Amino acid sequence: MVNTPVQPQLHVESLREQKKRILFVSSEFADLIKVGGLGDVSAALPRAMASRHDMRLLIPGYRQVLESGQQIRIVGEVPGLAALPPCKIGRMDLPDGLIVYVLINPDLFERDGTPYGDSQGRDWPDNHIRFASLGLAAAEIASGTACIRWCPELVHANDWPAAMAPAYMAWRKMSTPTVLTIHNLAYQGLCDVQSCAELGIPPQACSSEAMEFYGKLSFLKAGIAYASHITTVSHTYAQEITTPDFGCGLDGMLRTKVATGQLSGIINGIDESWEPRSDPHLVEGFCAHEWHGKQVNREYVEQTFGLEADDGPLFGVVSRLVQQKGIDLTLCVAEEIVAQGGRLVVIGRGEPDLEAAMAELGKKHPGRIGVHVGFNETDARRIFAGSDFLLMPSRFEPCGLSQMYAQRFGSLPIARRTGGLADTIEDGVTGFLFQEPTKESYQEAVQRAFSVFHRPELLSAMRCKAMNAPLCWQESVAPYDELYQQLIGGEHVITAEPL
Repeated sequence: MVNTPVQPQLHVESLREQKKRILFVSSEFADLIKVGGLGDVSAALPRAMASRHDMRLLIPGYRQVLESGQQIRIVGEVPGLAALPPCKIGRMDLPDGLIVYVLINPDLFERDGTPYGDSQGRDWPDNHIRFASLGLAAAEIASGTACIRWCPELVHANDWPAAMAPAYMAWRKMSTPTVLTIHNLAYQGLCDVQSCAELGIPPQACSSEAMEFYGKLSFLKAGIAYASHITTVSHTYAQEITTPDFGCGLDGMLRTKVATGQLSGIINGIDESWEPRSDPHLVEGFCAHEWHGKQVNREYVEQTFGLEADDGPLFGVVSRLVQQKGIDLTLCVAEEIVAQGGRLVVIGRGEPDLEAAMAELGKKHPGRIGVHVGFNETDARRIFAGSDFLLMPSRFEPCGLSQMYAQRFGSLPIARRTGGLADTIEDGVTGFLFQEPTKESYQEAVQRAFSVFHRPELLSAMRCKAMNAPLCWQESVAPYDELYQQLIGGEHVITAEPL
């Protein structure tokens, strides 16, 4: 009798069984509504993670979302709390398979303007109601009470508009782990301390250990207080925000999170659409060492922005025109750029005084400085592709995406050594860094850029190095995956006051 060995039984899990269910909560989503980098991240990161996890988004039902042409079917509802009104939850299935839940309440979200304010730039006075409703909806979905037949194993909230999600979950004694990503600590979602009752906040949570912030309530502080883990969008920024200079009054609380291992930095990336050879926005594609397409895009920028065509360097600004971005510093160095034979092209909008100052600068130097107060994606990408250098003298920059876009398109960033700029630019190799937010320090870096421009072989080498830098989202997938797995596999019951 032949003794046949027993074959071990193989347990094969399906890919769906291996994936964790993650709800990604954001106030912006670049496919449908975008104000800044948060919209880009919210569109790119869930897609980058989709091969590993069942990633689904929750966003507010702004008018732009509901009128996007994408089919939305109602799948659930949120009953409301205190002054937070009931909302419907719609489901949108995008062509690439990404599922987006939409929080629908016409009175809260169907308005002209931006997600945060009217067309004049004034914040909506009921933003605390609007975005507390977003956080509450995430908690309802996570608790299984929103009737959508899908329950996340982890909730990932982004910036102050989503930061109430960890708080509402903690007040309900939920054990589902939460991640809060801080994209910009300077925006904290402040409201009157008298809003506690409106928002259904337990009185004890309105203390300095939780939400209270110098006589107001801070949505972002609530998220920091109650989230299982806090991430921010670069390694350097994670360190900077624990200091008084960058901590915006929350550095003490953040240092406590570092001590307990609950704060880390994971750098953002850019998605695969930033490919100079095939980007449909460009007039003509190009690749490293073959610069004809770059020249064609430069010619478009020159014609569109009324610039003289010459052999001097072209500097670009693609930015919100706000103090944080150091636009006032660029106004100071622009005269020297022109005096040395350079040209400057600017696109963006922001603070009215800086918009006006930039427009006036363009009028003062016709043919040398071209300014468009506004934004469109096509012109922005063609500026990245056609320029030689991108100016980013930010006073602080949690991560920054424009420097990565510029590098991918062979434009060398000139930036302050802060936050994600320090983490993604190698000084003298893939761009230029300067130390202090002063005209003198900035001007020295601009001068180094001029010197490189006049050495064509070095300029080409730096461009090639920048274009090949590993800046895609795939670099960030592994650390986020590790964090998700660690949190879902652990015990994360947060002691908090019940509602």
